[in-house]
Amino acid sequence: MPAKLKDVAVRAGVSVRTVSNVVNTPEVVAEDTRRRVLLAIEELGYRPNVAARQLRRGRSEVIGLVVPEIDSPYFAELAAYVVRAAEARGWTVHIEQTDGSGPRERELLDGARGQGVDGVIFSPWSMTADEISRRTAAPPVVMLGEQPGVGAVDHVAVDNRVAAASATRHLLASGRRRIAAVGLQPHLRNQTAQHRLAGYRDALAEAGVPDDERLHVAVERLHHEDGVRAMRRLAELDELPDALFCFTDQLALGALRACANLGLRVPEDVALVGFDDIEAGRYAVPSLTTVGPDKQRLAEVVLRCLEERMRDHALPGRDLVVPHRLLVRESAPAPADPAPRAE
Repeated sequence: MPAKLKDVAVRAGVSVRTVSNVVNTPEVVAEDTRRRVLLAIEELGYRPNVAARQLRRGRSEVIGLVVPEIDSPYFAELAAYVVRAAEARGWTVHIEQTDGSGPRERELLDGARGQGVDGVIFSPWSMTADEISRRTAAPPVVMLGEQPGVGAVDHVAVDNRVAAASATRHLLASGRRRIAAVGLQPHLRNQTAQHRLAGYRDALAEAGVPDDERLHVAVERLHHEDGVRAMRRLAELDELPDALFCFTDQLALGALRACANLGLRVPEDVALVGFDDIEAGRYAVPSLTTVGPDKQRLAEVVLRCLEERMRDHALPGRDLVVPHRLLVRESAPAPADPAPRAE
């Protein structure tokens, strides 16, 4: 027999009213209580009466998640967190892929209201924040990625410049001086790569290391094969780089494969640092040092923003930053380590 609201209340040791608040207006419930209720909801498999909620609230309880690549490990992992956090609110997530195409991004955003979604979490590669904010007919939008929020659009991201600087400083601290930056995408209009390049340059300037533009590698995509090609290109230089800061883990894992093919040892000959902390990087040989965004926190923040904006469409745009950390593993160990070690 399906679990009822009362069953969840008994399991969590709270009132039925409190469970209802967690389901319908979670922001009014204390965090510890909310977590206890959400755990009880998960354990009992409770599902709100969606039809009744839709009639009561005048909403579909469906949100859109629009990403460039569903098969990207980063977006796949992030989507899983978004779906879990949405389910706790009784929402359904409709996921769409754009391949970074401007027309596709505009088509999905323009058609969102017709699809009956209450709001959209949107990671654009081709559209700018200005374009998005001008689409007043669209439902509320929260943007993922490095673009300044304008108008009635929220923008949630890690601080890519600060994160990239910390990754580059780590390589400099281990004595590396010819550090390549792999992942520039001048053909895209989002600013993630530009901010990561700026952070890389900040760290080089602090250390008094020249910024050699021959070590800047542009890529078409952010896939493994692009990392392979980037490493092969760098290997053709007169002087081999002694480290790579790759703008995604997929690029770094591709570079790792290329190093093996070229007979280069990681990290002895070339140290590698990635970005995203995807699962595959933890199990690579050697395991991948990376910048790890707090993807669970990111999902919670974007859903909270969307929830607030669905209640009040007149809210001004907000720029919100979520935490990250540098995860030191074998591909670029800490300077004091006598030998590479796993995290």
